[in-house]
Amino acid sequence: MEKENVFKWKHYQPDIILLTVRWYPRYNLSFRDLVEMMEERSLSISHTTIMRWVHQYGPELDKRIRRYLKQMTLGESMKHISK
Repeated sequence: MEKENVFKWKHYQPDIILLTVRWYPRYNLSFRDLVEMMEERSLSISHTTIMRWVHQYGPELDKRIRRYLKQMTLGESMKHISK
């Protein structure tokens, strides 16, 4: 994912988007949990915005990082995020 092209016209910084998309499956959080965590960091993000990010960027992020992660069984500590 090239940050400049993929995140063009997005209101939030690419790092924030990638962080929330990564945390959602990794720590088994709900979208509203992520909203609360972002509010603690003085960011106002809707749970539907995070949901759209997960649906849009999750599958691509999963493909790119899967080779670097140890094999994990689905349901152990990650949700399945592909469509």
